[in-house]
Amino acid sequence: MGRGKLRIYLGAAPGVGKTYAMLSEAHRRIERGTYCVVGFVEHHSRPRTEVMLHGLELIERREIGYRGSTFTEMDVDAILSRRPAVALVDELAHTNVPGSRNAKRWQDVEELLQAGIDVVSTVNIQHLESLGDVVETITGVRQRETVPDEVARRADQIELVDMSPQALRRRMAHGNVHKPDKVDAALSNYFRPGNLTALRELALLWVADRVDEYLQEYRGEHNIRSTWQARERIVVGLTGGPEGRTLIRRAARLAEKGAGGEVLAVYIAASDGLTSASPKELAVQRTLVEDLGGTFHHVIGDSIPRRAPGVRPRLQRHPDRARRQPQTVVAVRLSPGVSATVARESGPDLDVHIVTHDEAAKGRRSLPVARSARLGRSRIIWGWLTGMAGPALLAVLLNLVVPDLGLANDMLLFLTCTVAAALLGGLLPALASAAFGSLLLNYFFTPPLHEFTISDPKNIVAIAIFVGVAVSVASVVDLAARRTHQAARLRAESEILSFLAGSVLRGENSLDALLERLRETFAMQSVALLERTSEVDPWTTAASVGTSPVGRPEDADVDLPMGDNMALALTGRVLPAEDRRVLGAFAAQAAVALDRQRLVNEAEKSRALAEANRIRTALLAAVSHDLRTPLAGIKASVTSLRSADVEWSEEDKAELLEGIEDGADRLAALIGNLLDVSRLNTGAVVPLIRETDLDEVVPMALGGVPEDSVDLRITAHGGCDPLGRRPTRHAHRARARQHPSPRLIPAAAAE
Repeated sequence: MGRGKLRIYLGAAPGVGKTYAMLSEAHRRIERGTYCVVGFVEHHSRPRTEVMLHGLELIERREIGYRGSTFTEMDVDAILSRRPAVALVDELAHTNVPGSRNAKRWQDVEELLQAGIDVVSTVNIQHLESLGDVVETITGVRQRETVPDEVARRADQIELVDMSPQALRRRMAHGNVHKPDKVDAALSNYFRPGNLTALRELALLWVADRVDEYLQEYRGEHNIRSTWQARERIVVGLTGGPEGRTLIRRAARLAEKGAGGEVLAVYIAASDGLTSASPKELAVQRTLVEDLGGTFHHVIGDSIPRRAPGVRPRLQRHPDRARRQPQTVVAVRLSPGVSATVARESGPDLDVHIVTHDEAAKGRRSLPVARSARLGRSRIIWGWLTGMAGPALLAVLLNLVVPDLGLANDMLLFLTCTVAAALLGGLLPALASAAFGSLLLNYFFTPPLHEFTISDPKNIVAIAIFVGVAVSVASVVDLAARRTHQAARLRAESEILSFLAGSVLRGENSLDALLERLRETFAMQSVALLERTSEVDPWTTAASVGTSPVGRPEDADVDLPMGDNMALALTGRVLPAEDRRVLGAFAAQAAVALDRQRLVNEAEKSRALAEANRIRTALLAAVSHDLRTPLAGIKASVTSLRSADVEWSEEDKAELLEGIEDGADRLAALIGNLLDVSRLNTGAVVPLIRETDLDEVVPMALGGVPEDSVDLRITAHGGCDPLGRRPTRHAHRARARQHPSPRLIPAAAAE
């Protein structure tokens, strides 16, 4: 026996009409012949709701004594003994009296569902467990009776019973919800317009999230991979600061408000791998994002605003001055200046909202900031300006302001310019500054002045020491920068390799996701995994991501062979040789993912073939008996008619001929079913799946059973009359001619 189906009527507040809607649904089902009972309904002395109970079969409640008082609860055993098709159970979040069968009513409902009974129930949005804190903040009332969100989310159908706050307050004022002596107090406290509006918003958003889950299930069942602009994608930019966790949670709440929006947390590292982020903090934030249903992206690029993945409406940003007003409330943590760049260059489909955060500056100061080893163009220019213009300006100032400072002090000042040039522009500007500074010292500050000659040998030694110290300092600074760059790059590579190893351990098999991560990591335009059966066969694309992927390794900007018959082709830019190691790791992982994907597909095909063989074997075993029975009947009737020693009356002949006709019809039906099964296996037809009443199945199953041959008793959960009386076996036979056999429709027509 299968599990029953749960239908929930969800309301924003008491009095919106959940119980009334549930009872209306019960009357509709009874009109269709479904056996329904009322397990528990609380009408709260509301006249309109009480009237709806007329005509419904009520299950008597169970009395339970507790602390000297008698209470009534739903009698689960009585409902199970009745075996109804549908049971109505009001107030799903109700807490049962101690001594009851279960502590919570939703646990009683779970027993009914396990027994194969469909349940229609009601619950208010404030009784969902995850929203307890939010509801208490809104209304000031803590809900003690709650139901786990997972119970509600597992419901087969959720219907929102909606009503505007003004209409609900009018209903209360008319006395349709509470007694007249309680109306004023309720309207001025719990049922204030602001409270009702906030609760209504919570209910609408929760149901919208459930609708999005149904949509994702539908897309998965129909293998729909293209993007439907039905929800928003929110990007959270991270640098690993302590404020990142708060911003991720903020993004998750925004995504929920957008009916299941997608959250992408992005950490963008410079192309040299240097970062001020804490690896431990990034790992914590990665786990938090995945727990909240989002995805974490670790990408590399020098231009942070241009490396964020494409999003439709929202980008989370760090507080900064923008050149235009933000349009969407979001928050993020990136370096200063990125906010203005993103706001300025974002297209019409991208909204940027800047939100302040107390921990933004604190998080930055608390992290060990590493200096970039790969110098940009602006820093190199400043290094040359400092190395060349600095000594010239210093020489002018020393001649005009303090001409008698002394050669030793002059050398120290010129050495300062050389060190500054080394720190800004690297080795070459520092060497040029040392050479230029030594010439200026010789020309302006060593006798004879204004000549490139040195009369005192001591000055020659001093200038030589100055040049040596300047060159040494410049070399040490440049060497430290290169070593820092190498260490940072190795660190970035280790993080990427760690991610690949983690994906293997987590069992991630999506080849497209892996190639997309590769494209994001190296900022490529497209990535394609190519393969061929032999060296003379053309290349075929096993998987690709990005725009305009190439079809041959020769056409790619970067190609990485993976054996003789497989290659990884990337377009967008030429990668340096030092990136080949990480690229090789991605390529190996892609090959493993491709093999695993094909093994999964082969396993699915083998499973389908095994299932088809099992069905075919079981069908042949069953049909071999069913074919023999009508054949035996036909043969016996024909033999009797042809017997010459028996004189048959007209009535006997008619009965024998009718038996022959019935047997032929049964054989034709069996052969037709066999043909339908064969066409199902070949895919020529598809079954039209729908709910089927027992009245359509039982008559066909009893078609070949003689009425008086066995004592047959039929028990059914559906197909009952409004009074709960089940039809007899003869009634099923009488309706057998009114229900034709289910038909299969051609696959083309089904599509």
